[in-house]
Amino acid sequence: MRTILFRLIGILEIAGGLYGVAAALHRLLPFGSAHESVIALISLALYGFVLAAGVQLLDGSDRGVHMSSWAQLLQLPLIALPIFSYALHCGAFVNVFATLQAAPRLGIDWHFGSQGFVLALAGPGVSRLGINLLALLSWLVLRLR
Repeated sequence: MRTILFRLIGILEIAGGLYGVAAALHRLLPFGSAHESVIALISLALYGFVLAAGVQLLDGSDRGVHMSSWAQLLQLPLIALPIFSYALHCGAFVNVFATLQAAPRLGIDWHFGSQGFVLALAGPGVSRLGINLLALLSWLVLRLR
């Protein structure tokens, strides 16, 4: 069972990492503003790391387990505040979040076969904080070595 779960995590990391690297290269190649290029380089590095972690995990190495644990921790938080935003997902996500406004509410959002990266010094009009449950579950599975 452990091997099947590790392979599933590795496949999601490889698929999301490849998709993310392609999207980051697409953002980087027009050579737009310096700010956009820096964000694209950071996303390229993050997706490259997740891709390498997935390959190492499928290879069955202990280093792959360690790298994949870090890759899952990077995907854990969802922060969207007026002053700062951060979110990363590779392959899939199941986000549980709370909106922070006059009437706070809980919400859930999910998607498979996707990638996404947000890093900004500004955020949405409606703030929200959350956690990627799929990344948390994957991290816990990886801790079971």
